Amino acid sequence: MAWRVNWKASVALLGTGLKYLAATMLIPLFIAVIYTEDIWVFALSIVIVTTIGFALEQIDADPDLGPREALLFVSLAWIMAAVVGTIPYLLAGYGTASTLAHPVNALFESMSGFTTTGATVMGEISTDRHSHALLMWRQLTQWLGGMGIIVLMIAILPEVAVNGAQLMASEAPGPELQKLTPKIAETARVLWLIYFGFTLVLICLLYGLHLLGFAPDMDLFNAVAHGFTTLPTGGFSPQADSIAAFSAIVQWVVIPFMLIAGVNFALFWHVLKGEAEIMLENTEFRFYAGAIAVLTAVLSVLLVRGAAPPMELGGVTDGVTENTLRQAAFQIGSLMNSTGYATADFAQWDTHAQLFLLFAMFIGGSAGSTGGGVKVVRWLIVLKTIRRELFTTAHPDVVEPVRLGGNVVDEDAIRGIMVFTLLYILLFGFAAVFIALDTARIGIQLSVLEAISASLATIGNIGPGFGRLGPFGSYLFFSDASKLLMIFLMWVGRLEIVPVLAIFISAIDNKN
Repeated sequence: MAWRVNWKASVALLGTGLKYLAATMLIPLFIAVIYTEDIWVFALSIVIVTTIGFALEQIDADPDLGPREALLFVSLAWIMAAVVGTIPYLLAGYGTASTLAHPVNALFESMSGFTTTGATVMGEISTDRHSHALLMWRQLTQWLGGMGIIVLMIAILPEVAVNGAQLMASEAPGPELQKLTPKIAETARVLWLIYFGFTLVLICLLYGLHLLGFAPDMDLFNAVAHGFTTLPTGGFSPQADSIAAFSAIVQWVVIPFMLIAGVNFALFWHVLKGEAEIMLENTEFRFYAGAIAVLTAVLSVLLVRGAAPPMELGGVTDGVTENTLRQAAFQIGSLMNSTGYATADFAQWDTHAQLFLLFAMFIGGSAGSTGGGVKVVRWLIVLKTIRRELFTTAHPDVVEPVRLGGNVVDEDAIRGIMVFTLLYILLFGFAAVFIALDTARIGIQLSVLEAISASLATIGNIGPGFGRLGPFGSYLFFSDASKLLMIFLMWVGRLEIVPVLAIFISAIDNKN
């Protein structure tokens, strides 16, 4: 049976989304006017993206999305957002020596932004080399991608809200979609309001520290910039040294917000309704909080025992104990939730500490959070499924359902989780081998840990890796072939693989 899809409906609705994406460029345009830098870049970008949006809208006057069209629309929306997101980079880099003048580099940076990966090919990151407006656009792409551009469209566009449930199911990070209100558009608005609220609180706290004299470098521009990339677990920073450029108190303020970003945002809705016990009794939240605590404690021990060079344990404060705990909590919160910020160059830590951080990267945040990775709930169900299989092998006459939080997990959901996890591991492994071989082809030798971290950091939307890909490193030295593969990994990683691969497989089946 042929797989048919009304691609015109998907593309027309995509045009509507691009028009509104063009409107978000007014924020960096405002910054450009304030600093009188790159005004023409964003003015022209708005015109170009708006024109593309209007043109695509004309393809189908009455876009009606079925399940297949929803998959196509969501997949196209994310890749087109990244494509048009390159326009300011290309215009700003035109006629200069900027690394972003190269289309593949610009697409890499844009995809890394929208998917909240945080990997960069930007080279030198500073307001001396790039305009404030361009750096703020880079930050803004992560904030837009954090809660999800489709969720935002559902919240504000009636024509998208009609198909909201299936669109959110295709984009939502995690194996399940929790409907908080009777209407899916209201649920989308609730999620975005919570997300916006946490962002605003963090910006006020960071700028407040600056006004009180505790964070001299955290001016309003930096406060907004880091507010835009903390809650989406993005990790971009207009500072070359990331959060390490700021005082210890700034780092302590950022840590809880990184951890908040890794929690299912639906749980905060219950807290606001006075139902905090729902969060405290949630199995995934308890496992997530416990994992953060245990991993932080273990990493602290590793650091005390000398996993990091001496300079990594001193210099910020006089208290080694405080500094060690802060470094451990920050790195675990950043890498487990795929934020990608750093307060220390963990690429210089010993192998034991780096392997431990690699393990943390595999865990991921919670379903319904802005965190990347496999997700805590999936690992819980995978472990419970393995336990069930071992138990029923020894007791073949016993029927043993998989339970999570006292509820029986549907077998279809279990099958979907196992398929996702297998695909994730297969893609990750294939990409690591390809990256290692391709990099050797151009005369650069990667260590096994560097190749593994490059693959995991992109498919898991984590950002930094190890070695030259460390938190203060860059992906610039890779070939275009490897960069294009990593762009694909960031894309499918953000959409959690299955929707994208389903389109490819269905298209192949249709040809056959």
